[in-house]
Parts: sequence; structure tokens; C-alpha cells
Amino acid sequence: MSTPEERPKKLARRLAPVLEQLQRQSVVESVTHRQQQNRSDLIENLVQRQQQAALVRELNRLNKADIGHLLNMLPADKRHTVWQELPDETAGDVLLELNDAVAEDLIELTDEARLLSILGALDSDELTEIDNLLPPAVLQQAIDALETNERNWVKQTIAYPEGSVGDNMSRDSLVIHESLTIRDAIERVRSAPELPPQTDKLFVTGHHHQLVGVVPLIELMRYPEDTLVRDCMDTDVVAFSPGDDAVDAGQAFERYDLISAPVVDEHHRLIGRLRVETIMDHLREVAQKQALAKEGLKADTDLFGPILEGARERWPWLMINLLTAFLATRFISLFEGTIQQLVALATLMPIVASVGGNTGNQTAALVIRGLAMEQIQGGNLGYIYRKELLISLINGVIWGSVLGLFAWLLYQNPLLGCVMMGAVMLNLLLAALIGITVPMLLVRLKKDPAMGSSVVLTFATDSMGFFLFLGLATLILV
Repeated sequence: MSTPEERPKKLARRLAPVLEQLQRQSVVESVTHRQQQNRSDLIENLVQRQQQAALVRELNRLNKADIGHLLNMLPADKRHTVWQELPDETAGDVLLELNDAVAEDLIELTDEARLLSILGALDSDELTEIDNLLPPAVLQQAIDALETNERNWVKQTIAYPEGSVGDNMSRDSLVIHESLTIRDAIERVRSAPELPPQTDKLFVTGHHHQLVGVVPLIELMRYPEDTLVRDCMDTDVVAFSPGDDAVDAGQAFERYDLISAPVVDEHHRLIGRLRVETIMDHLREVAQKQALAKEGLKADTDLFGPILEGARERWPWLMINLLTAFLATRFISLFEGTIQQLVALATLMPIVASVGGNTGNQTAALVIRGLAMEQIQGGNLGYIYRKELLISLINGVIWGSVLGLFAWLLYQNPLLGCVMMGAVMLNLLLAALIGITVPMLLVRLKKDPAMGSSVVLTFATDSMGFFLFLGLATLILV
């Protein structure tokens, strides 16, 4: 079994032959294009076929997850080359592994006939995973090609909001009626063509398909075969509604160590199943979105996408950053006379701003995590403010004193040391206050609490750090 440190190396070794073949193919095509002989077209076609055959051989050695990783890491031209060589059945599985931006790029590249063939290889649950990436007309054709039950399931599932339990549930589950015996339950398991992924229990239903309990698979071995299911089932079931937030469901999975859980409608009828694999994938995507949103970026950004598109995506936050930086310099300009009299202030200003920015980002990270885990509510928000402000006060006194002593010894000016200590302490308090308020305000506005928080914090701690430091210096030293 490979260790976490060895797995990336093994993946790199598996992908290396394909990357080498793509590079070789580019070189060969470049050379043949420069041929000036009369038969250059024929030579180029022969060479291209040889290179394509070699590429297909290397791709056939990879599984779908590895091919998905490969496509995510390739520039657009090579990505398109690999995509064109994939069989339709393989392409469908690979499509589910891709970054949304990469998947959209390849879907746009693919002609409608091939795209429908690729979608035809997917089951109904898989189709619902990428329904938001498909052109509406193509999606409708793919749905119409399904059997009636699957068609109804897809229509029902895609109607739920993105990020809900209904959007992430699947229809594959083992169900048995409460009036049957353990022998019937075992036969139900044996008769299944294959066990659905992450199957750890049977769902037990009563009248009108209402969920009444579950029977863990391991429990089937512990009871006599003639025991009724209703007499040995677990009625304390963690179940979800399709409208529940998938992040909340993920927290319940972690809290109760769930592998799978039933999804029921308002009448408690069983309508689907939530798997740990699906919910963990969703939580990972949410975490990635929050991490990038904090820096003003989108989670589905294509790292190897068009340059102009990448530049355009960053313009809004870059403009905001430039405006905030300009405003921060205006605070400095208010104290030009003070800086001219005490040049040492110019060398110490960045320290005050940097320390404040670090504290603000730490506080914001804790608050964003608390909001995601639903640990912060209206009743305990005041405690969070008091705790973080007290922590910042303690750190401000300790580290402000250290920096003040440093400034005193460096410039032989005890008052300058006092100014340094006071500015650091006040800026840490302000940073903690903003680190809590910004995410809470974004939540109030129904926005992602991580969205652009680092940009706002940097502006606030820089500008106010300069203002506090130079303002105190003007009052005390000048």
C-alpha cells in the first residue's frame, strides 16, 4: 500500500509517458509542417496517425481519474488532442472528474452528436452531476433518451437548488419492507446485480414507502433467518430532506460517522440516498471555493485557460485593491510633515500594518470556519467579539512592547517606542474587530463570508495602521 508521500510520485510516473508522447507529437508535427516536398501532406498524415496510435496506447493504460487529472493540468491545445482520442464511454466517466471550467471547455469543443453519445454512456445519477454544464437543448435530448423512471428521477433531481441534499443524492439503495424476514433481506442483497457504492445498510420501509428504520448489513449475520426485519431494525435513523443544505449534511456525516443516509420527502417517504463519497466531494468543492473566494478568485478557474480570460477575471478585485491602496496612501499624505521631521517613521510603518494584517486574517479564518460549521449564532456572537478583542489586546501589549523596545533601542527615542507600542496594540484590536465584522456582514448580505475578505482586511489594517501610527507620532513626537 502506498503512503500519502508516494502517491503523487506514482501518479507522476503514470502520466509521464502520455506527457512525453504529447510533446513528441508536437515536435513531429512542427517538423512535418516545414517539409517542402511534394508528398509532405502524405508524410504528415502517416506520421500523425502513428503518433495518435501511440497516444491512444498510453491513454488506455490510465484509469478515468488519472485521465481527468491529466486533462486538468494540460494547456488547451494538448487537452483537446487527448479529449478527441478518448472513446465516448471513457469520455463520459472522465467528464465527471474534471474541473467545471475544463469540462465546459471540452463540452463546447465537442459536436452535438458525439456529446449525446458520451452522455448516453452515463447513468441518471452521473448525468445530474454535470447537468449545469450542458447546453439546455443537449441536456433535454439526453434526458428524453432515458427510460421513464430514470427520466423522472433526473427531472426531479435537477430541480433542487445547487448545494442542497437533493442535488447530491443518488437513487441507488437497497430497500426492504418491514414485514419480511432476515432471510428475505439476505436474499435481497444476494440478488442485487452489484452492491451500490458505500452500501452499509438496508433501508426499511412500511406503508406507502415510508422510511421506518435501517438494518446494517453486519446485523444480518447476527439474527436467525426467520426473524422479522421490524423486530431487529434500528428506528433511530439520521435522515435528510432534499431541501437541506449539503454542508449541514456533511457535518452530520462527520458527527455520526455515517457512510450513507436516507433522504425522505415531507411525508417521510424514501426518495433517495446520500453517500459519504458524494458529500465529501461537495465539502471539498465548498472549501476550495471559500479559499479562492478569500482572494477574490473563482473555484472553477481553469489554471491553463486563455490568458485574456484569466486577466479579465482578476480585473474587478485588482481594481478594488488599487483603489484601497490609493486610499491608504492618502492617510500617509496627511502626515507628510511628520514623516519629514522623523524619517524613522517611514521605516517602521510597514511593521505596524503587517502585524495587523496577520491578526485580521487569523481572526477572519476562525470566524469563517465557525460560520461553516454553524458554531456561530446570534447568541454567542458577543462572546466571540469579546474573546478575540481580549486576545488581540494581550498580543498587542506583549508584541507591541517588544516592537516598542526595539524602536527605542534602534533610534534612541523612548517616545518613539511608546508610539510604536500604542499603534501596534490599537491596530491589532482594529484587525480583530474587522476580521469578525466583515464575514458576518457578508453573511447578512447572503454572500460567501470568505469572498474578498483578505482584500478588505488588507486595506483596513494598512490604512488604519498608517493612520494610527502617524497620528500618534504627530500627537506625541511633533
